[in-house]
Amino acid sequence: MKILTIEEEAARLKERFAGVNRAEFARVHEIKGGQSMIYQNITGRRPISMEAAMAYARGFGCTLEDISPRLAKEAQAAASHLELVPPASELPKGAMRVVIDDPEDQNFYHIKKVKLQLRAGVTGFQTVPDIYDGDTISLRKNWVDRKGIHPSTLLALSVTGESMEPSLYDGDVVVVDTADRIMKDGEVYAFNYDGESVIKRLVKERGEWWLFSDNPDQARHRPKGCRSRDCGIIGRVVRRETDHI
Repeated sequence: MKILTIEEEAARLKERFAGVNRAEFARVHEIKGGQSMIYQNITGRRPISMEAAMAYARGFGCTLEDISPRLAKEAQAAASHLELVPPASELPKGAMRVVIDDPEDQNFYHIKKVKLQLRAGVTGFQTVPDIYDGDTISLRKNWVDRKGIHPSTLLALSVTGESMEPSLYDGDVVVVDTADRIMKDGEVYAFNYDGESVIKRLVKERGEWWLFSDNPDQARHRPKGCRSRDCGIIGRVVRRETDHI
């Protein structure tokens, strides 16, 4: 399929709206942003989004490709990762499509979610599976490979407590690269702090290393000195998954 420019997509859509009441169309077909969004799309001021393109296709009784070959190509690529589901018009009201994670999908690495078993003064650590909310998380291979990270050195940990808010919230999941234990000012790491698993920001002040919390209430979450005998780096946090937007 020939991919159109944003301007060409806009011109094609403008032709379809000739003689059409935009306000009524937006209301009936639930265009997010209403007739203002339609105006921005047909003038090329804003590229057509996937959500809008699907609504236009339903409203005009045409295909997604007729509206935007660009988005149709993206949808085809995404479809290779989805199980067959009914079209949106056949889904119950309020229902949402769910992407099924296929463990055999060769485009993803599956990183184990674990809990750490630590001992004070001991450099190494042991892990046990954390199966509370699934036993793995999936990372795209192209992202991991682009970062130069070996997937075998990654593990996923659940965040507990509020000390790292607003960067990390209780219940978030972080991916830790256990091969990256070089101390870098300002980076976030998982630590074995005197036998306790903690996630903190490493900061160097006055020639010494400290574990800082991101929570602005520093009176409650005071910095802790990071000395080799009681502060062992498990790995650097390289990614997070969160429900907070």
